[in-house]
Amino acid sequence: MKSILRRLLLLFLVVSPVLVGYAAAGGGDGRRHVSGVQPLSKIAIHRASLALDEAAYVRASPELLGLQGEDIEWIKVELRSPNPTPDDWIGVFSPAKFNASSCPAESGNKKEEDPLICSAPIKYQFANYSNPSYMKTGKGSLRFRLINQRADFSFALFTGGLTNPKLVAVSNAISFANPKAPVYPRLAHGKSWNEMTVTWTSGYDINEALPFVEWGPKGAPLMRSPAGTLTFNRRSMCGAPAHTVGWRDPGFIHTSFLKDLWPNAEYTYKLGHQLFNGSYVWSKSYSFQASPYPGQNSVQQVIIFGDMGKAERDGSNEYSNYQPGSLNTTDTIVKDLDNIDIVFHIGDIVYANGYISQWDQFTSQVEPIASRVPYMIASGNHERDWPGTGSFYDTDDSGGECGVLAETMFFVPAENRAKFWYSTDYGMFRFCIADTEHDWREGSEQYEFIEHCLASVDRQKQPWLIFAAHRVLGYSSGSFYAAEGSFEEPMGRESLQKLWQKYKVDIAFYGHVHNYERTCPIYQNQCVNEEKSYYSGTVNGTIHVVVGGGGSHLSDFATIVPKWSLYRDYDYGFVKMTAFNHSSLLFEYKRSSDGKVYDFFAISRDYKDVLTCVHDSCSPKTLAS
Repeated sequence: MKSILRRLLLLFLVVSPVLVGYAAAGGGDGRRHVSGVQPLSKIAIHRASLALDEAAYVRASPELLGLQGEDIEWIKVELRSPNPTPDDWIGVFSPAKFNASSCPAESGNKKEEDPLICSAPIKYQFANYSNPSYMKTGKGSLRFRLINQRADFSFALFTGGLTNPKLVAVSNAISFANPKAPVYPRLAHGKSWNEMTVTWTSGYDINEALPFVEWGPKGAPLMRSPAGTLTFNRRSMCGAPAHTVGWRDPGFIHTSFLKDLWPNAEYTYKLGHQLFNGSYVWSKSYSFQASPYPGQNSVQQVIIFGDMGKAERDGSNEYSNYQPGSLNTTDTIVKDLDNIDIVFHIGDIVYANGYISQWDQFTSQVEPIASRVPYMIASGNHERDWPGTGSFYDTDDSGGECGVLAETMFFVPAENRAKFWYSTDYGMFRFCIADTEHDWREGSEQYEFIEHCLASVDRQKQPWLIFAAHRVLGYSSGSFYAAEGSFEEPMGRESLQKLWQKYKVDIAFYGHVHNYERTCPIYQNQCVNEEKSYYSGTVNGTIHVVVGGGGSHLSDFATIVPKWSLYRDYDYGFVKMTAFNHSSLLFEYKRSSDGKVYDFFAISRDYKDVLTCVHDSCSPKTLAS
């Protein structure tokens, strides 16, 4: 295997000379990034006024969607305005009836005159998008890609731009044939290696239908496992806009636990709801491969990235300015899905920032991935942080969600999902996932968990020990960390580096900084291994990797390149790790734009190398014989 890995590395060097030069040049860190703002937050919907014009119209077709069970459809919107302006826009509202007789006090809309719009649209496009002659003719057509979101839709023409919207015309309503249908399954590991959880969304409460999963080994008789049901309401939110204009009913989130799986076996499944009249509602069929037994010797392939967010394939919401790399990351991973076993998205999942509808959009976007392989998430600032709610940071980054959406929409095998730290095993890997939005310092509850996770793994069976968290608790030369002089999250590594060293963590991953960076094996700010691409025997320290370029606007690097920084890339991408066996691991960083490898290294070692004492890693010895 060592010779195979050497040949692989030589092949990379021969076919990708740009890769070597790019690493030496620091990965293009001189570029500037364009910061992003949640597009829906630009709409001052509470200021909306009436400017209805009988000569204007908005028409949507077709009126009935999903006749063959589809949960995604493209529709056409035709519009006319007798007084067109460059700032005219079409808002997509769901439910279709958005002009209420009164708004709940929590919505923040205290107007007494029409229109009373209590919630923001779920997406929007400017009227002149794809209509270059709109200003001359006042006519145009737009295409929207709609997903099934448990309610009907209407389309409203506004003038006055996003900051002073005036309602000109409203379309007919359109709907999916079954708005309540079960959609967007998300797989995740359960609390044992041979358990898979399936989480999905529907419009059926438990007083309407019984949720379950019908599943079994491929080609064998199927069985049924019941599902639990969760939801939340506006009062579950901690602040605006989540409990004001960003609120939208989330429907019902169901989770079923598929247990006693055979290692690596192929299973098929579909989501079901048994209505109380005896009829059934089904999803389409899906499949997954069960996880290997912990320590099993087989090829195992892992994807890791952070900060992806979502984007609109129809061009809505100006998402090219907010999450420009999101779709590329999603699509590139989907293309290689036959060679992927598990995915880790380590924080800043959706960037909904309190606009609840965007979580449905995200689960639809990642469905091709999450319905086939475990999609494991970590908590980031845009999921959890809100002042006065117990998060470690007193910021408003979650838009009032305060962790509720992340904890409900996705399953993680944590003892308490409000404390988003957990461990999970995949074959020869042990993953220790930290929650940087809660205290991790020595003496904290999370610190005890981290040490137990690292200490309890049997490295003879699971040699590849991985630590992951959202904020950079290790090393980053991102510009804002460099400006603080620490090259880390404040107080980040001070408590943890002795644990990484003591338990010989192989790689630590982070998001939060929207770029890619890899360090040398490092301990206490010093490189402890001079190799860069091929590590054999005892590595001596932990390699730290920032992989926050999943899709959100990119982050600048500092102009200074620290000695410990081996490779930096100002681009969108993700990491793939391949464990060939207990002794050989290949690490690859791929750009989302083309899926090609731009950074890599390999580790080749034996169990005795893991046992070897390095600085601060071994307990004191006795002189007794």
